[in-house]
Amino acid sequence: MNTIKRLIVLSLILAPAAVLAEGMSLADIARLQQVGEIAISPNGQHVAFTRQVPRDLKHQDDGPAWSELHVIDADGAVRSYISGEVNVRAIDWLPDGSGISYLTRRDGASVLKQIPLRGGQSQKLAKVGEGVLGYSFDPAGGRVALIAFEEDDEDLKRQREMGFTQIIFEEDWKPRRLWIVDLNDDGNDAEPLPIEGSVQRVDWSPTGDRLKIVVTPRQLVDDTLMFQRIRIIDPQGAELGRIDNPGKLGQSAWSPDGEHIAFIATESIHDTREGRLMVAGKQGGEWLHLLPGLEGHVWHVDWLDADQVLFISYEGVEARLAVIGPDADNQRTLWQQDGLIFDAIAPAADGHLALAAHTVAHPREVFRWTEEGPERLTDSNPWLADRRLARQEVVVHPARDGLMIEGLLLYPLDYREGRRYPLILAAHGGPEAHYSNGWLTTYNLPAHHAAAEGYFMFYPNYRGSTGRGVAFTETSQGRPAREEFDDLVDGVDYLIEEGLVDADRVGITGGSYGGYASAWAATYYSERFAAAVMNVGLSDKIAMLGTSDIPQELYLVHYLTWPWEDWAMYREASPIYHVQNARTPILILHGDADPRVDPTQSHILYRYLVLQENPPPVRLVLYRGEGHGNQRAASRWDYSLRLMRWMDHYLKDDGGDPPPYQLDYGF
Repeated sequence: MNTIKRLIVLSLILAPAAVLAEGMSLADIARLQQVGEIAISPNGQHVAFTRQVPRDLKHQDDGPAWSELHVIDADGAVRSYISGEVNVRAIDWLPDGSGISYLTRRDGASVLKQIPLRGGQSQKLAKVGEGVLGYSFDPAGGRVALIAFEEDDEDLKRQREMGFTQIIFEEDWKPRRLWIVDLNDDGNDAEPLPIEGSVQRVDWSPTGDRLKIVVTPRQLVDDTLMFQRIRIIDPQGAELGRIDNPGKLGQSAWSPDGEHIAFIATESIHDTREGRLMVAGKQGGEWLHLLPGLEGHVWHVDWLDADQVLFISYEGVEARLAVIGPDADNQRTLWQQDGLIFDAIAPAADGHLALAAHTVAHPREVFRWTEEGPERLTDSNPWLADRRLARQEVVVHPARDGLMIEGLLLYPLDYREGRRYPLILAAHGGPEAHYSNGWLTTYNLPAHHAAAEGYFMFYPNYRGSTGRGVAFTETSQGRPAREEFDDLVDGVDYLIEEGLVDADRVGITGGSYGGYASAWAATYYSERFAAAVMNVGLSDKIAMLGTSDIPQELYLVHYLTWPWEDWAMYREASPIYHVQNARTPILILHGDADPRVDPTQSHILYRYLVLQENPPPVRLVLYRGEGHGNQRAASRWDYSLRLMRWMDHYLKDDGGDPPPYQLDYGF
């Protein structure tokens, strides 16, 4: 273990009393609950939050997880407000703190409602257009700004009823409009404001005289990724100022005095991911970069008070909660702890602060800030105390060119030193994303179950990942599948050299760009991997750009060239170009309604593989109605079972032909 110097942080030690406890099963993973949104009351005494509750397929119809509303009082007691088979989202507080507002669907359209803090029945506040998509209250409490699509006119409705439901590709889009509605009126008489473009977000200034809106030229996915811009308007829709940030845009927030806007953006149009913290005045215009040179990414921002911007920065595999002045002075870290990953902040006017965070020991929960640091307030899965969880470490290793790469390693639950184990490598998507040193177990990456079954699981943050600043994310630009995927193999080699992993029993899985990595491992690097599971992945770069809903994003922050400018690069970076090398058994999984990575990417790889003279074991499974990742409980359960059975068959059993395609779902 000492052949190469490395940093290892032990994030979780097995509880001494857990000798008789069991590891996690796939069924355990399928029932994991977690906190969704959080919102703190204006006086800081209550925290509202949503809880994601997966459906129980034995007793409920299939579908996405339910979203319940709960409230925590000043004493830390949790009270359920709206629970059961419900879907609550976009929660906030009424300006006077008397109730919680939220969006929910009613009669096929999304409606803004509120439930009193004292409890009781929910009441409708407003509905406009085809249904409310976003909202923000006038701080005085009399009005609300609403985002919605306008309803189709009667002629178009009549035509559709007659069967004229054709789609005019990328031309028949509708803009999202903005309404200002009197709360004494449900919006029936309101008219949308005359704003050019499509409104994505709205946020009323604390002073009540203006609104910050985020607009895009068109309501197309590419525009919402690359061309979101901030506009400042008055309540009649007249523009007062603008912020013409380059490239991608993240969160933004008014200062409590309404004098500044903090926002997360990019340094240039070619920056792969928003993560730079900026501040501008209430009129917009020029902005100040608060953290130039930060080797990390800021993804969450708000204000602790008028003189302190509050933010969460992801640096390496950890998270940091900090503040900084709007003039880029007085930066101060409030809290940073290995294995505690903040991912939402909600400050109140009086200085109270609520947070959401996950750790190596549990999924996302609600925390509050105290003088001693963050205090956990919720426990969504109390049964986890009866499960043994695997040892989790941070690993840093050199790539073949000397660049240091970070990753997270989960050990087999009953690991014995000196023994080698099979490995499942988890390649993240993006590649402008990263794994943090927190909770890593999901339906498609069932780490703690794999550990209980005797596997290592390795989560590498290969070059191009976020969390290490702009320069690191740009190391893979214009060079797809080269050094970035060599990093994956170098990580595996490191674990083999350390005496941990059996080189003949290495599998790989991942979704989206991680699916691309899995396909690359099964073709170009086939001799290194004994099993692969590709999820919504890429196989043909040329066809990918022509069928995806994000061609501009792919060009501007990934490829930096068009296919007709460099056919060879696109061709040679495609797994199908290397299909004759393929010997790795590969399971291909894809939602048949995926707009991001067209399902033809999986069809092509499957067809090219089975047409080989000596094809490797291959299976293609399509999930009806699912998009870029599964949402329904049945699709997720099927996915988990297939993933682990494929890995078991080829990494632990004798392999050979694929296992039967039928599954025993257990009920």
